[in-house]
Amino acid sequence: MCRALVLLLSLVVPPLAAQSAGAGRPGPRPLLPAMEEMVLARSAAPASVAAGARIWVLTGAGWVIGDSGTTTAACLVGRSWPAALEPACYDAEAAATILPMEMRRTELLHQGRSVAEVEADIARGLLEGRFRLPSRMAVVYMMSSRQQLISDAGRPAGAWRPHLMIYAPYLTNEQVGHAGVPGLEGGMVVDPGKPTANLLVVVPAFAGAAAAAP
Repeated sequence: MCRALVLLLSLVVPPLAAQSAGAGRPGPRPLLPAMEEMVLARSAAPASVAAGARIWVLTGAGWVIGDSGTTTAACLVGRSWPAALEPACYDAEAAATILPMEMRRTELLHQGRSVAEVEADIARGLLEGRFRLPSRMAVVYMMSSRQQLISDAGRPAGAWRPHLMIYAPYLTNEQVGHAGVPGLEGGMVVDPGKPTANLLVVVPAFAGAAAAAP
């Protein structure tokens, strides 16, 4: 799921000779037992966010609700690449806007559709009103120590770092105070100036084990 992070990872993850750039993105995603996937999804955020969230599980027929939840938050395990596991939890606005696009993207890639076809489908969805951009700050939590991230160039990044992505369409680094090229010591904007712009903030620690309780 971590599409907003892939450009950043391509810069900070050392290249691996065994990986070829752009390889392996479309194609079937491995499916996990439902309970295992639900626990992994909840591991993306603190228990205050994840415990009552709606949990989505990827199946052979697409996404299904594993737990309806009791709050407006939602969690799932994204799979930008076949080998990726990207636990993420979404606040209410992110669940209404960013999440449907990520779910659709994963389904199409899982079916073997090319990246170009997938992005064209998402763009049409925005134009047709099937999807919308956030109307306020939208927060995505990616704080799981079990995440297996992969850069846009296909380089494994493992758990990388716990972080939040705060979506604000068309946000720029200059607007949040940066002059020049920002670093990870402070929040930096990924996809600056684009509809998918988000402020990426690395946080001190991965979510606690309590967040993974089923």
